[in-house]
Amino acid sequence: MITLKGADPQMIANNLTPYEPTHPGELLKEEIEYRGISQKKLAERMGMSYTVLNEVLNGKRAVTTEYALLFEAALGIEAGMWIRMQADYNMQIVKRNKPFADRLAQIRKMAAIL
Repeated sequence: MITLKGADPQMIANNLTPYEPTHPGELLKEEIEYRGISQKKLAERMGMSYTVLNEVLNGKRAVTTEYALLFEAALGIEAGMWIRMQADYNMQIVKRNKPFADRLAQIRKMAAIL
């Protein structure tokens, strides 16, 4: 985390998290639209059902390692990038979960005592 003297660390651009996390499927959807590829054609090319592809592109299903490798083969975009984006998305979603954040705070307090 970047810190500047007198600056609130939460207000520094590099430390900000997006208001709404971006699911990697949204970027995949933009990419295939930009390339002029239909979802049905891409699903067929990847040997994936159209419904599953559509759910990934609409953020209703995670980009798994298998899907990332299929996207890499079909679109030429590195699978690792999609996996990292999915992990970042998952992390942002979990961090916004107040009960879980409270649980983590309690665990950290107990760990600090040890």
